[in-house]
Amino acid sequence: MVFFAATVWLWPRLSRSSVSAVSGGVGLLLVTQVSLFVTVALLANNSFLFYGSWSDLFGRKQDLGVVTDHAAATLASKNIVRVGVQRPEVPGGSRPEVGGRIDKVVVAGKRSEIESSAYVYLPPEYFQPAFARRAFPAVVVLTGCPGVAENLLKGLAYPRTAHERVKAGRAQPMILVMLRPTVAPPRDTECVDIKGGPQTETYLAEDLPQAVAESYRVGKRARNWGIIGNSTGGYCALRIGLHHPDRFIASAGLSAYYEAAEDPTTGDLFQGDQDARNRADLMRTLGSLPQPDASFLVTTSRHGEGNYKATRQFIAKVKAPAPASSVVLDGGGHNFNTWRREIPSALDWLSSRLSEN
Repeated sequence: MVFFAATVWLWPRLSRSSVSAVSGGVGLLLVTQVSLFVTVALLANNSFLFYGSWSDLFGRKQDLGVVTDHAAATLASKNIVRVGVQRPEVPGGSRPEVGGRIDKVVVAGKRSEIESSAYVYLPPEYFQPAFARRAFPAVVVLTGCPGVAENLLKGLAYPRTAHERVKAGRAQPMILVMLRPTVAPPRDTECVDIKGGPQTETYLAEDLPQAVAESYRVGKRARNWGIIGNSTGGYCALRIGLHHPDRFIASAGLSAYYEAAEDPTTGDLFQGDQDARNRADLMRTLGSLPQPDASFLVTTSRHGEGNYKATRQFIAKVKAPAPASSVVLDGGGHNFNTWRREIPSALDWLSSRLSEN
């Protein structure tokens, strides 16, 4: 507004035919346009939370300082270190036994040798005496790419939605393990194990569930675990669920695609290995491997999503004993508003398929 007002005020003076006046007018218009573009971009980022900081925008490494609580010894495994605690944005959130708790952690993978930060949402029941001996079901929640784990707390409100679904009697209490699939930023690994590179699939499918189960009261069997994600995270969730039914009994892909992307952000994922490329194609996998004993949920929109046709093809390829479910909206784009409309039903679906112990 300031630059716009300045342009209106100064334009009569800059309407002369001198070089300085013309240069000044061009410069003022350029500054106004740039400021408008930056303002719109900042508002869009504030709404959709694409980037959490300037460092995240420019792909700079953001190492976390790790604090070990020697006195409390709240976590049993060295594979997870808690670096912070915050309150869920729910009524009574200041009291864990009423609102639950969100731990910010760093998870180290033994097999993959990857370290990544994550948020672990513990429901109120986790802190209540009546549930002291219960091992809770858990769900890995993945962002899209690019994205930060904070998106899952703020823009998509997973903890608050999970809390509301339990209160409404639609879902059971579940632990949510929330992180971004970009575990080797800024590279987008598409959740594959790259030869000589990041072993992202191993980290998400093996290291992460094991570390969480060793540190929290979570079941260790496939029937205790689900995985969900949006966009790239949706592809990752379906891919990992399809290839690791011994780890995850249920997988949900919101606005997912069904074949690994290959572009400048991913680099050479497969290095000429056609078998690895075929494995990353979920349609091809469904057509060539025995159907896993697991469940799959996919979401799309008839108008606004580019994956509608592919999603229908995926559903048609899934055969027993792997039941397929879907959420198909009449309209909705590839954005947070659409995913917020799908998450409540997706959490209910996951809850119905997971067991406590």
